[in-house]
Amino acid sequence: MERTNDKEASRQLCERAYQLFDEFRSAYRQEWLRLENNERIYRGDHWYDVPVTDEHEPRPVTPIIQSTVENVSADLMDQVPEVFIEPQDGVNDYVARVVQSLIRRNHDVSGYTVEYQKLVHDLLVGGYCVQEVGYDPSLNDGLGGAFIRHVDDRSILFDPLCNDIQEGRAVFKISLRTREWFKDRYPEKYAEMGEDPYAASDAPEDDILRGDRRDSVLLLEYWWKTPTDKEGVFAVHMALIAGGVVLADSRDTKPQGYFAHGMYPFVLTPLYMRKGSALGFGIVDLFEKQQRYADKLDQIVLKNAFMASHNKLLVTEASGFDEEDLKDWSKEVHRGESLNGVTWFSTPPLPAYLMTYIQRIREDIKEESGANDSSRGNFRQGVTAASAIQALQIASTKRARMATAQLYEAYRQAVRMEIEVEKEFNFYRRPVTIMILGEEKTEYFDSSLFVRRDEGYEGLPVEFFISVKAAKKDPFSVSAQNELILQLIQAGAVDPKLGIDLMTFEGKDELVKLMYRMH
Repeated sequence: MERTNDKEASRQLCERAYQLFDEFRSAYRQEWLRLENNERIYRGDHWYDVPVTDEHEPRPVTPIIQSTVENVSADLMDQVPEVFIEPQDGVNDYVARVVQSLIRRNHDVSGYTVEYQKLVHDLLVGGYCVQEVGYDPSLNDGLGGAFIRHVDDRSILFDPLCNDIQEGRAVFKISLRTREWFKDRYPEKYAEMGEDPYAASDAPEDDILRGDRRDSVLLLEYWWKTPTDKEGVFAVHMALIAGGVVLADSRDTKPQGYFAHGMYPFVLTPLYMRKGSALGFGIVDLFEKQQRYADKLDQIVLKNAFMASHNKLLVTEASGFDEEDLKDWSKEVHRGESLNGVTWFSTPPLPAYLMTYIQRIREDIKEESGANDSSRGNFRQGVTAASAIQALQIASTKRARMATAQLYEAYRQAVRMEIEVEKEFNFYRRPVTIMILGEEKTEYFDSSLFVRRDEGYEGLPVEFFISVKAAKKDPFSVSAQNELILQLIQAGAVDPKLGIDLMTFEGKDELVKLMYRMH
């Protein structure tokens, strides 16, 4: 087995990583340009690549796409996913409760809502978002914990030959770090580091990473797979490489694979599918041309308005009038030979249909992208019932619903991986709080929960015990659910205690405790 203390093996690993990175980097040049262009369009910098032909020409910007992205983003942020764990059978009900409480605490500690907001931005603007699942031993006051984090779509490279990232030859995460950073963290390896092989003045990743190459080196986080003794099963490994040196190799501590699940710890979610690629297209890609046409038409209208505000006076030499004298509006009398040589030239107005067309382009972008009035809660008639609001919004937000479904499935996959990571890396018993019959009880999570004691099986996938689902947290569906449960309670079809337990509202746990104490 190769190790970083074997110089020849380390050199070969470095050479193989740089060779693959060169191939991926070449394929990603156009992708990085596309992502940077999309960010510019989102920020409202629509004219940055249009040559200036007249320094006095107006360059108006109406941020239709930016508004569209923010409106769809608001819809998605109203539906931040929450993990829901179901037992596969009654025996595993306790396991499901403990794991659900553990994962929800992980997400509270790591601030998943903030990560979700970043994911939504990348999905809508760049066309895809990436989540990373790992283990941080410093979380929970040193007890450790798994996490799900956003990865900037501009700092990760997947195999350009594969539609499925798990089938790829490798995955690279890139970042710029100062030499002082390397010296503090890898003092033994720092002396061996050479020049940054990617420090060229035209390095495309410089614009993406926003770094200063004068005192920084490109750090590669290199993930790859190797076959195991089991047919079709692979082990995943990770190495940190910079300055032509392997700084760390996961095989030194975990030769059988960094993660027992054997997968790259990334979940990729495309918005609009891209043929022949695992990546996707975003809202900017679909509506950029319409945005540019709208800006160009606005420019035409403004130029026409500027020209119309300064009517020209045409004066011939035969008229006998002095043009400088005519410019002086304070005079009441001007002397000349003939008025036939003096003519006002006014700019003709633009046709009325042009203004209608400009407005139509803007409305089409908003309507086709899903950022219409109904999706933003603007209804022509008064609607107050939660169920009615939800029905109208569901009918008007098809694109947002599609994105939500994709994000929820990605979230479910990430949580599934997160549980496997907790199962593998958990060295300390983690206390969690669960609710049983209205009473809060402190239980403990450890890997032994996933051992089938009745049959003596060990190392089984979590699906043998529990199933992972993503539950909606959007306020309209919650309100509608509470309304339905309340109606069932009033009709006598559901016991009040059970009904309260099924409902979602602030302070529910305290109310449940009081109800059980009273009875």
